[in-house]
Amino acid sequence: MSKRILICDDDTDILSICEYILSALGWEVHTRTNCNDILQTVRRLKPDIILMDNWIPDTGGIVATQLLKKDEEVYQIPIIYFSANNDIKKLAQEAGANNFLSKPFDIKELEDIVLNFKHS
Repeated sequence: MSKRILICDDDTDILSICEYILSALGWEVHTRTNCNDILQTVRRLKPDIILMDNWIPDTGGIVATQLLKKDEEVYQIPIIYFSANNDIKKLAQEAGANNFLSKPFDIKELEDIVLNFKHS
């Protein structure tokens, strides 16, 4: 059974690249270009991991991550915060994310961070 990942990013090029890479690794990939109804989406999809962009409409990555981490049904799902911000580590901590990935990233970095959680 494949693992399921949800990627939230308003950059469709990033979504396409991530989807291509992670599908090749056997992931069932779901993408969103906004965080509208993020809680309902995550409850419905039940992903094994979430990649969350910082600058995503409408609520933004910090608020969306905090909302998910406060929900008893989905709080345990690992969230990898990813952004091109210089202070990505601080933003990830503020949001309550489990880890972070700086943009631009190389393919190996993406694979490593996702596979690290896949086997945990």
